[in-house]
Amino acid sequence: MQNRVTQLFGIDYPIIQAGMIWASGWRLASAVSNAGGLGLLGAGSMYPEVLREHIQKCQQATDKPFGVNVPMLYPDIEALMQIIVEMGVKIVFTSAGNPKTWTPFLKEKGITVVHVVSSVKFAKKAEDAGVDAIVAEGFEAGGHNGRNETTTLTLIPAVKEQISVPLIAAGGIGNGAAMLAAMALGADGVQVGSRFVASHEASSHELFKQKVVEAQEGDTQLTLKELAPVRLLKNKFFQDIQHAYGQGAGIDELRDLLGRARAKRGMFEGDLEEGELEIGQVAALIHSIKPAATIVADMLSEFKEAQRRVSQM
Repeated sequence: MQNRVTQLFGIDYPIIQAGMIWASGWRLASAVSNAGGLGLLGAGSMYPEVLREHIQKCQQATDKPFGVNVPMLYPDIEALMQIIVEMGVKIVFTSAGNPKTWTPFLKEKGITVVHVVSSVKFAKKAEDAGVDAIVAEGFEAGGHNGRNETTTLTLIPAVKEQISVPLIAAGGIGNGAAMLAAMALGADGVQVGSRFVASHEASSHELFKQKVVEAQEGDTQLTLKELAPVRLLKNKFFQDIQHAYGQGAGIDELRDLLGRARAKRGMFEGDLEEGELEIGQVAALIHSIKPAATIVADMLSEFKEAQRRVSQM
């Protein structure tokens, strides 16, 4: 299944595993890469030396391409970038910031750069900054999200009209039929997050994985837009946020309620009541925890089956 995305990254299938905080360590990234997709390490939840360790272990676990996702809001981003260069990482996905800040530096080092956006406006800015590809992430996605609430179904063709670099669709994509739909809308590949959270190799806590499997339609919602919009499973912490809104809480009160390390508490340590449980709407379609390689294989077989159904219309 060769196209612009597979050629850009040197992979077999245009399936990219999202670099999610507290879920995307070396075990998951190497497993996805070994299965023919592109695995990403989620640097947003790693201290610099922890990232170095994960890169080393990923290099030992696979001889296939893999990359690192770096949220540009990370406080010690200079150290992360230096480690990425030192360790010879060839692919970097950036998010949550201005792509002009780091794209030239990375490109000068021979690194392929991809930027994650949630709107046409920022897709055009990313292309102008010189990135090699763009991930357009719809409102359905888990974790931190765009303020415009544009769904993947609308966002992908809108971005496709305005850019010429390869386009990767994200948000609500958890099976092969959704992959085919995204590519029919103009995407060259897909980025998959939530489905890989419910994998054996994900570093997220087993209790969180099971909570994802149990999720039903409507169990996630976007909130905290005054700080940074984030899609969460509805638990006690989420209800505390809703109560605070009902009491007229301002930004400072919401920030105090959020506190520090709330996502780590929920997703990595397994506190299902007081933790922040970031996951996408597609969780309602995830019914089991599987090996990452099986998830990739299932997506490919579902993709082909969806192609067959469409061809019969």
